[in-house]
Amino acid sequence: MGIFVDLLIILWGFLMIGFMAIGGFFMFRKFLKKMPKEDGKSMMDWEEYYMEQTKHMWKNDEKKLLEELVSPVPELFRDVAKHKIASKIGEVALKKDRERITQDILIEGYIIATPKRDHKFLRKKLSQKEIDVTPYEHFFEQSKDDYSTARRVNHKSK
Repeated sequence: MGIFVDLLIILWGFLMIGFMAIGGFFMFRKFLKKMPKEDGKSMMDWEEYYMEQTKHMWKNDEKKLLEELVSPVPELFRDVAKHKIASKIGEVALKKDRERITQDILIEGYIIATPKRDHKFLRKKLSQKEIDVTPYEHFFEQSKDDYSTARRVNHKSK
């Protein structure tokens, strides 16, 4: 009985250390997102900026579409993912000088904001909604780094 209790305590200790390591990892990631970049603003500051600047540009149809596209994300992370994606959509709309968020802008921003591993879910959702992905293929083919570099080059040349 004594060995069983000792093993249980050791197992519990490792389990707690593991949970603290996982929590620390996510806290550290959030800390890095709050660190100011070269321009003096953090990634989270820019997300808030784009959300604030474009909140009046969203119509109900686009809000519903975003909700449907984000639905495969686990519920625990869905609000964070939706905020990040919506801010990227807002950034795309502002950089293209649009007055409202359209379906095209929404899909482009969604593709850009999500990692390549999630694109198959997006493709599946868009085909369920009978939305042709052909006009967006070049966004699917670029990685996030490729896209942001191309945007910076295009933005500077204007």
